[in-house]
Amino acid sequence: MYAIIDIETTGQSAAKGKITEIAIYIHNGFEITDSFSSLINPECYIPGFITSLTGIDNEMVRDAPKFYEVARKIVEMTHEKIFVAHNVSFDYKFIQEEFKRLGYDYQRKTMCTVRMGRKFIPGHKSYSLGKICDELGISIHGRHRAAGDALATTKLLEIILERKAQKENKQPPGQLRLF
Repeated sequence: MYAIIDIETTGQSAAKGKITEIAIYIHNGFEITDSFSSLINPECYIPGFITSLTGIDNEMVRDAPKFYEVARKIVEMTHEKIFVAHNVSFDYKFIQEEFKRLGYDYQRKTMCTVRMGRKFIPGHKSYSLGKICDELGISIHGRHRAAGDALATTKLLEIILERKAQKENKQPPGQLRLF
């Protein structure tokens, strides 16, 4: 089981930044079985360049839940699942840092669709989410928004699983071990 996750943040540093939006798609190797998406009040100012990129501004998150209010949902949804993201270290570090601030040690197995894409979908000039999705014909509805990017990453994961199965000529994607 996979938990495909994307977040939007107030900046690039997990130690200094906060999450402003999260989306999670639960996938069983064949299809999406559950999902969750929410704006998050970062309890700090969202810089203008982030608003320009994501469209998320301070007013939008004013009445949104704070991270601690969605933390239990995140733990429950990702429990015993592989944490998947495009450039997983970014999303995972931010989520770990948010949990650390709450006194919780958040640990999950991770998988990066950038790394897996390079291995099972070789030959592309760029593996940025926008470019690889364009080249593979994956539409992104809501670029630089958590739900749109997470859904595109889910579709990318499905292609990776299919290509991995073809390469190994083994059982269907839902039965694969990716480690």
